[in-house]
Amino acid sequence: MTTMQNAARLRDAMYTAFVRGGFAEFGDRSRIMLPFRSGNPHMVSVGRQVLIGPSSWFMVPRLDHPGPVIHLHDRVRMNQTSITAVQEVVIEEAAELARGVYISDHMHGFDDPDLPIRDQDLVRVAPVRIGRGAWLGQNVVVMPGVTIGAGAVVGANSVVTRDIPARTVAVGAPARVIRELVP
Repeated sequence: MTTMQNAARLRDAMYTAFVRGGFAEFGDRSRIMLPFRSGNPHMVSVGRQVLIGPSSWFMVPRLDHPGPVIHLHDRVRMNQTSITAVQEVVIEEAAELARGVYISDHMHGFDDPDLPIRDQDLVRVAPVRIGRGAWLGQNVVVMPGVTIGAGAVVGANSVVTRDIPARTVAVGAPARVIRELVP
């Protein structure tokens, strides 16, 4: 490992130690790699041995739901992932999220033509769950109300608008199951 890599690891370890107390929970041997952004981290629960890769972002734009609304179970790995939640996003144990994954449990309304979209109410609020050991490829988008089953694979650039069963492969926009994985 080079001197610069060692310096970056040390910097990330120091940052993680400094911010871990600001989360609802933050498990042992979990690590945040910089740069990282979080709005309301006290509404985020991080399990053990979680790797939050560089340029990841967690946002909880409303605080009207009790307790944590983003739950990362043990051994989750993500890279440049954006998660925004007002009700609940659960990522179960050992799920893998590739670069550029976006997950949201809500959408912005756009019915009022006189209001900027960012100022309109949040709509279609519904929980999201990513099952144990699932893998989401690069630039996958997961929409509100979706459950991706345990061990499912979602191909790069897919937009998941409905549930994906466990142990299947789904691709496309919108994502469709193209095959089952052999047990």
